[in-house]
Amino acid sequence: EPACRRRDRRNAHAFRCGTRLISRGDNADKVLHFCGAPVSVQTRLGERSFVDELGRTYLFPGLVEDVVIEEWTYNLGPHQFMRVVRLENGLVAEIKQLGYGY
Repeated sequence: EPACRRRDRRNAHAFRCGTRLISRGDNADKVLHFCGAPVSVQTRLGERSFVDELGRTYLFPGLVEDVVIEEWTYNLGPHQFMRVVRLENGLVAEIKQLGYGY
């Protein structure tokens, strides 16, 4: 992969859809409401350390939970960077910035 493409891939704490800000912890419904449908969705199952309802993580061997991981790609056009929103069990876990859209 060319160095110029690698440099464009970085984590973003949030991104703006219209006048609304999407950030970590937001639910999938909010993202769909303000950003619309993504151009692509990739879904997979995974495991992670158990996290309780207060956000505390438990790092005990064998204590894991299943998680549905979805990566929603948003193409914001040729003058803006594309975004990948990773959702875990319906909540925004990470936002990545890619290169310019098309």
